[in-house]
Amino acid sequence: MKISKGVEILDLEFNGNIIHPTLLWDQEMAVLIDTGFPGQMEDLRVAMDKVGVSFDNLKVVILTHQDIDHIGSLPEIVRNCGSNIKVYAHELDKPYIQGDLPLLKDAHIANPPKGKVDVALKDGQELPYCGGIRVIHTPGHTPGHISLYLKQSKTLVAGDSMYSVNGTLGGIHVPTTLDIKVARQSLKKYLDFDIESVVCYHGGLCNVNIKEQIQKF
Repeated sequence: MKISKGVEILDLEFNGNIIHPTLLWDQEMAVLIDTGFPGQMEDLRVAMDKVGVSFDNLKVVILTHQDIDHIGSLPEIVRNCGSNIKVYAHELDKPYIQGDLPLLKDAHIANPPKGKVDVALKDGQELPYCGGIRVIHTPGHTPGHISLYLKQSKTLVAGDSMYSVNGTLGGIHVPTTLDIKVARQSLKKYLDFDIESVVCYHGGLCNVNIKEQIQKF
């Protein structure tokens, strides 16, 4: 689903569930936000082809956090792209993504996906890609959960800080959130931004009465 020029929500199916990585691109490169479950690299390649973006143009992967449905295909992407790819994640989730520490929610998995994080992100940092990407540290779901504000299109990529149902924000997904109180505080940060669209990894796009909906939570 196209959000604006150079911003697309991808739909990946896994065991009957749909997840929504976000793809950004311009003439120089493509940026992928989150990588789906293990084994979904080909699904990502097909989804990118459908919107006319070659997988070979992928230069940056940004991970919103450490959960397996977000980092799953990272090892395969890194193997495929080699030194051409740069991986970003928040400094607090970096050791889990790299396999230095067991995943907080998926510690039972024998061989979890892992991959080197090239750049550790901090709150308020701005990445120069595709019109500018502002990093918002939004802990609660995990300690190093981040959301991303795409300046050009006024889009918030919310990761798992919120979910949505049929275009309406559903708030915090309590069963999968490690610290509800901290997660609620994180949502307040969004009120400082001029947001026209929200992309939830679970549920997809919401673009109506964003501020009012967030205030409600």
